[in-house]
Amino acid sequence: MPETFVHKFDTPVFKGTVEIPTGIFIDGKFIDGADGNYIDVVNPTNGKVITRVSEGTPKDVDRAVEAAQRAFDTVWGHNMPGYERGKLLYRLAELIEKYQDEFSAVEALDNGKTFAWAKKSDITMAIGTFRYYAGWADKLHGNTIETSKDKIVYTINEPLGVVGQIIPWNFPLMMVSWKLGPALAAGNTVILKPSEFTPLTALFAAKLTVEAGFPPGVVNVINGYGSTVGSAIAHHMHIEKVAFTGSTLIGRKVLEASAKTNLKDTSLELGGKSPNIIFDDCDIEQALDWAIHGIFWNHGQTCCAGSRIFVHAKIYDEFLARFTERTKQVKVGDPFSPETYQGPQVSQQQYDRVMEFISSGKEQGATVHLGGERWGKEGYFIQPTIFTDVHRDMRIVQEEIFGPVGVVIRFDDDDDVVHQANDSIYGLAASIFTKNIDRALRTSQRLKAGTAWINCANQLHPQVPFGGYKQSGIGRELGEHALEHYTAVKSVHINLGHKP
Repeated sequence: MPETFVHKFDTPVFKGTVEIPTGIFIDGKFIDGADGNYIDVVNPTNGKVITRVSEGTPKDVDRAVEAAQRAFDTVWGHNMPGYERGKLLYRLAELIEKYQDEFSAVEALDNGKTFAWAKKSDITMAIGTFRYYAGWADKLHGNTIETSKDKIVYTINEPLGVVGQIIPWNFPLMMVSWKLGPALAAGNTVILKPSEFTPLTALFAAKLTVEAGFPPGVVNVINGYGSTVGSAIAHHMHIEKVAFTGSTLIGRKVLEASAKTNLKDTSLELGGKSPNIIFDDCDIEQALDWAIHGIFWNHGQTCCAGSRIFVHAKIYDEFLARFTERTKQVKVGDPFSPETYQGPQVSQQQYDRVMEFISSGKEQGATVHLGGERWGKEGYFIQPTIFTDVHRDMRIVQEEIFGPVGVVIRFDDDDDVVHQANDSIYGLAASIFTKNIDRALRTSQRLKAGTAWINCANQLHPQVPFGGYKQSGIGRELGEHALEHYTAVKSVHINLGHKP
């Protein structure tokens, strides 16, 4: 039998006890992985082991697929009306809301994000996403199509069947909702793999699916590594669709696996190197607020982070000076402190990766304007970092760092900045700061990005589609568009007596 993780929190922002099963979750039950191995879960503030969870294997993926297919064939999909699925999704949202402090505390513990931001952003977004898709569950309508007087034709939006979902560690519960919400609303059953770094809130959510009343096998959660469980999901011949959020490098492997196996439907939400364009006619105070949020929110561990900050030459010196002072005020430290804005990077691996990027920037001749070093003496903390004097060939300008590191770049005219902003393999998001609406709309139309924020940054809503151009991915999360990736359109022709 798998262990249960029990943790008593006694912090300034939350006091209480959390109990989370640590097994893999298949067919409505928590069980040990097939090989009996475990994965340590580490607290990124000090590098110490919090607990351990069962390690899943490809054998467990097979078991989960069997359970999911059985549920799809008997109690889910066409066997449960959409309004009933919606009631279950809404009940799950209510339960997460009931335990929102517990979820926020666990996110702070194993991810390192601040309790305040976890509650305000991640958990609130997860609740809203499940509620949003609960409303969609009985509204996936087809169409009637006029062809001739001898025929009636209509379409049905049908669930695909068993789908696999692989999520990252930067927004653990929020990613659970982004994936489960549309998949379950459309009538699919799911095998979900959380990140090995942050599995606890996914397991907590799995526990609540039982309390909410989901039939066994509809939701399955398998802890594990990408090279084993993730690969098994991507290659499985009886999984009809895979949804992946993570790096572009791994996204290519997922797409390749689909091509080499059963051509399963694939949606990918991948990396980004988002431009943040600050024109000379902007409200500088507003631009400063959002520029800080754009790059340092979630410790820079955001695919849409505004990591390339383009500032018009006329205000460059003033903006840089004020941005520097604002960055010095970013409070780094304990995720459970009410004053903390930036916690640690999620793991030693991610800390090392970000520090290697900082080293490369120095080696390639960029100026470390601020930061660039470790923060504190333990854990995976990095100082908020600003580079200046950069050029397009530098890795810190072209590659996704996924940490609290931004580059500030001077520009002179609108055409120049659009060219520089689009000079990237990515196209996930962009921010534009200007008081001129014509300039804002004209620039947003020219940028190759799936999302354009005008006078704001990092704004996400359940009803608004999110995804990228170019190597930032395929398809869209959220909104009505996400449902398209979890349904197949069937055309039905009814003959009214016409002879061949």
